[in-house]
Amino acid sequence: MFKKLSLSLVFTVFAFGSYAQTIVSTSPQDKNVVLEEFTGIYCQFCPDGHARAQAIKDGNPDRVSLINIHTGGFANPSGNAPDFRTNYGAAIAAQTGLTGYPSGTVNRHVFSGNNTILDRGQWAIRANEILGTASNVNIAAEANIDIQTNELTVHVEAYYTSNSAESTNKLNVAVLQDNTKGPQSGGGQGSNYNHMHRLVDLITGQWGEDITNTTAGSFIDRTFTYTIPADYRDVPTNLADMKVVVFITETTQEIPTGVTTLPTYTGLTNNNDAAIAEIPEIEPTCDTELSANVVIKNLGADPITSLPITYTINGEANTFTWTGNLLSLRSETVSLPAVTYTLNSTNTLEVTIPNDDDNSNNSLTTTFDQAAEGTGTVNLEIRTDAYGSECRWNLRDSNGNIIENGGPYPNNTTVNLTFNLDADCYLFTGIDTWGDGGTRFTLTDSDGTQLFYAVGNWGAETTGQFGSNGVLGTNDFSTENIALYPNPASTVLNLKNAENANIEVYDILGKLILTQNNIDVDAQINVANLQAGTYFIKISKDNSVTTKKFLVTK
Repeated sequence: MFKKLSLSLVFTVFAFGSYAQTIVSTSPQDKNVVLEEFTGIYCQFCPDGHARAQAIKDGNPDRVSLINIHTGGFANPSGNAPDFRTNYGAAIAAQTGLTGYPSGTVNRHVFSGNNTILDRGQWAIRANEILGTASNVNIAAEANIDIQTNELTVHVEAYYTSNSAESTNKLNVAVLQDNTKGPQSGGGQGSNYNHMHRLVDLITGQWGEDITNTTAGSFIDRTFTYTIPADYRDVPTNLADMKVVVFITETTQEIPTGVTTLPTYTGLTNNNDAAIAEIPEIEPTCDTELSANVVIKNLGADPITSLPITYTINGEANTFTWTGNLLSLRSETVSLPAVTYTLNSTNTLEVTIPNDDDNSNNSLTTTFDQAAEGTGTVNLEIRTDAYGSECRWNLRDSNGNIIENGGPYPNNTTVNLTFNLDADCYLFTGIDTWGDGGTRFTLTDSDGTQLFYAVGNWGAETTGQFGSNGVLGTNDFSTENIALYPNPASTVLNLKNAENANIEVYDILGKLILTQNNIDVDAQINVANLQAGTYFIKISKDNSVTTKKFLVTK
């Protein structure tokens, strides 16, 4: 069974902290970062901003607070889209000098010029500056939610280690909600984008409550109670996804420091209630070793510190014991150790945990398919969008070795490549260096079986597995021995082992430069009149096509 921490201990800490100076440090500390990001649901590049902000927090998890503020034209909902805006966002944005999205402020500080607004490329370096700067005030907070009444209690302490530049400061308590699914133009998730750190309310109002004692040694101790509504602008609330950011401002601008706190929960029905919340989708695979993930959630009052997990794949059972400290209503994704198994056309994974106060949520089952298997001859068609320079791809074997790769390519062009593969399991990865996808990848074998397909705004990366039986197509000629030399070339390009093939030469923009049919076994191509640059040669024979790149120098 799983071990639990005493619930009474949790209550004692919270209650004691509510009535005594127990949670804030009185020793001088550096500033914490509060990054307010202005965002929306129709913002092509906002997911890149979200990723950059999260990377800053991941590097300093206890010292960086993220607040995503939905405001402006990109946040205005249309049709049945959710309304993530608040009554506060427009005023906060108005004092920044905001001109485009995604952008944000770091501690509402003016780093240069007259405005606080920063584009996403500046956030990391400015955050590091703030983290290395001494603060004149420390802040700490703790929170609790009663799930029977939806009442949120927030206890805040602040201590001034030196005098503030302003005689009056402002105390701000922001309520945020994580994990809200909704539309997003960028990110490749459509209407299933996961919106995080979403500002839903300011308990202390637009600009906070006054702090009038801001000299060295001043101690601030305040407690707030607030009832979380069933929804914000018709977007349902989820108590398990709520969190609080508390920060101080000098006037309504400069933020000396802030802190994020995750609430504890009271009013839960069961003490011991671990749940299997989700088994993330397992994509079709040809690998006979599986490392699956499972999401566990604590629905009980007592923290979970140890949890045996049994995972059965096609009838073969395996066990793993997770350890940690999972508090009430918190979730954690657990990576189960990789195990070998017998791969079937359809496979079953069942995950179970021991009996507790509620056994209705202790087991979950999912299925996953075997990936398509093709012949040993594979054709890759690449159709780039208007940003072919962002396109990259690679093909890895079962050992993780990259055996083929390519990119960048011209804009709005089609590239066809052919590979001869050994019998193995392969992973194809399409990459967009900007992060929004757009290139269409199609992988088929010599029999026309589709092995992989990706189209649309698939984000920064799209992947898929497929198997090969290693048997070359009957109508294909081997491209393994084709040689192209010298490369770079200046006058003559030699093409060896492509007898009777047809060739087409394209420039970097996809313009056809020359063609030649039924070439000799050792053909020569005159490139003396071509300008210096990059070219592609398309070699076709017996319904098989391969494309190679060469350079011309002068």
